Amino acid sequence: MALAINAGFFLVEMVAGAAVGSAALQADALDFLGDAANYAISLGVAKKALKWRSRAAIAKGATMLGFALWVLASAVWHGVHGTVPRAEVMGVVGLAALIANGSVALMLYRFRNGEANMRAVWICSRNDAMGNAIVMLAAMGVFGTGTGWPDVVVAAVMGGLGLWGGWQIVSRACSELRADRASASGVEVNHPPNAHVLPATVRSWLRRNRPSSSSPML
Repeated sequence: MALAINAGFFLVEMVAGAAVGSAALQADALDFLGDAANYAISLGVAKKALKWRSRAAIAKGATMLGFALWVLASAVWHGVHGTVPRAEVMGVVGLAALIANGSVALMLYRFRNGEANMRAVWICSRNDAMGNAIVMLAAMGVFGTGTGWPDVVVAAVMGGLGLWGGWQIVSRACSELRADRASASGVEVNHPPNAHVLPATVRSWLRRNRPSSSSPML
């Protein structure tokens, strides 16, 4: 459900953002696209080992970081060119997106403290809902001031949220990978597979040299 909602709203916001010249809507549309891809990856690795889920989380975090940098660059471009988006379209689309992302965030709320892969899904939804609320504030700012600066500022804030969320995901996933490697190393060194099975020659020697019940205990 989260995948379908995000894929659909990517198309809606990308078309609307391009039509009215809103950097904030376009930034949010790309965030929807990144989240849809992230959910697809999460579904693909849900049953795999922890190291594969952590590696997928690193890929998702890196994707978020890349989108965040694009959003920041787009905000600078719109600020330089002084574009003024249509506030009413921004408000309507932002409200619809907020409702969609709010429902997704509620569905995924129980995963907020899970392993890196599922936590990444929660962080994506949380950031989206926050971003949608900010887009609506930008629409009100554009309407009230008649300039595009509120749109540019909001796009920059959303870029910052993306950087923060992406870093959280990558950091958590790297910690899980280090812990997994340390655990695997410990099992290999201290508890090798079938360590309790002794070779036949050793068992035979032990039987021949088994102490009698009267032997002193050292």
